[in-house]
Amino acid sequence: MSRGPYVARFAEADVPAGLAAQVAALEAEAWPGSVPGHDPALAPRSLLLLGEDGTVAAALSLLHKEIRLGGRTHRAAGLSSVVTRSALRGRGLGGLLVAAARAELAADPAVDLALFSCDRPLAPFYAAAGFPPLPGTVLVGGTPEEPLATDAPGFDKVVPAAFFSDTPDRDRRAFTGVRVPLHPGNIDRLW
Repeated sequence: MSRGPYVARFAEADVPAGLAAQVAALEAEAWPGSVPGHDPALAPRSLLLLGEDGTVAAALSLLHKEIRLGGRTHRAAGLSSVVTRSALRGRGLGGLLVAAARAELAADPAVDLALFSCDRPLAPFYAAAGFPPLPGTVLVGGTPEEPLATDAPGFDKVVPAAFFSDTPDRDRRAFTGVRVPLHPGNIDRLW
C-alpha cells in the first residue's frame, strides 16, 4: 500500500545531508544566487514534503522571534523559502505543505501569530492554506540601522498572517494597516 507524500520535520541543523542537498538545489533553482540556511537565532525549523522514494517534493522553513508592537510582545513565526520541485508544481503539494505548517504553528503554544511577506500574485495561494493577507500591513526587515520594508520601491508584496493567541481578533486588528518592525537581521532580511 502506498502512503503518498508525507511531511518530515527537522530543526534546520538536523536535516540529513542528502535531504539538505535536495532542498539547496530546489532553492538555487527558484532563487539563483541564494545561500541556503537561516540565522540560527531565529530557531529555524524545516518542513519537507517527501515522496515515497525520499525525494523532496516541497520544502519550507519556519522562523521564530518576538515582535514588539502596540505595547505588547508577540511570539511570532514566519514562513520562509517556500519552494516546490518545478516538475511537481500545480499539483497542490506546496499548498499541502503550507497548510501543514499552519497546523503545526497553530498547535504550538509558544506561537501567537504567523506572518510573512510574499509576492502579491501568491496571496491567493497562501490564503487558501489559512494565511489571508493583512490589508495595508508592511513588514520592516533587516535591522533598525539598515531596514528593508515590503513597500520598498520595486517590491509588490503583501503580508499574509494567521493568529493563534487567546485574542486573535484583537491581534489581527493590531497588525492590520501598520508597519511591523520584524528586523530579523542581515541573514534573513525578510522572512
